[in-house]
Amino acid sequence: MSTALITGTSQGVGRALAERLLAEGWTVHGFARGEQTLTHDRFHNHVVDVTDEAAVRAAVAVVAEAGRIDLLVNNAGGAALNAFLLTPGSVAESLMRVNYLGTFHCLQAVGKVMVRQRGGLVVNLTTVAVPLSLEGEAAYVASKAAVEALTKVAAKELAPQGVRVVALGLGPVDTRLTRAVPHASLAKINAAIGRPQGTTLAQAVDFILSRIHDVELKSGGVEYLGEF
Repeated sequence: MSTALITGTSQGVGRALAERLLAEGWTVHGFARGEQTLTHDRFHNHVVDVTDEAAVRAAVAVVAEAGRIDLLVNNAGGAALNAFLLTPGSVAESLMRVNYLGTFHCLQAVGKVMVRQRGGLVVNLTTVAVPLSLEGEAAYVASKAAVEALTKVAAKELAPQGVRVVALGLGPVDTRLTRAVPHASLAKINAAIGRPQGTTLAQAVDFILSRIHDVELKSGGVEYLGEF
């Protein structure tokens, strides 16, 4: 039986992905800052703030005690819409902490486990906002660009131990968070990536699962759901 660790499983893509993996027979450990409502005999809830390095290390140690960690999905993250000149430094710092450092802490802690077990797959979620260099999202784009750079370097360093690291980028996904974004903004992004109808939660999860299950998935790659 395979075991996955997914961050940000309280809602949205993280929760939907957890539910699909559970349906496929996986054991899933979910990291979230608060209690979660997902219940399943193979789902294990961990209250963890991914920006807290010590908390991440402690939680990963608990997961590792139960056995292998075959898959890590760094999904937890935040976003913000601000013109660059009007973006508070505190917003930029917060996004870098959750999007980049959160991914860094989890990848480092789980990476050590995967190196010891000589295998594993890490999926870092990114965004189409990076290749599109989207206006109004400078701080967000910068934090996710850092995730992509981390992915490429970590992939090279961990490859000799049989650990693959990839980044998968999504456009706007129909969740509670994106419903608060102006329709015109979403439509512009979706048109730019050749997905005028947008992306449903199920489609986003299908994309992630298709890459997870691809035995020929190349480590170090950055792939996006959409046309570029």
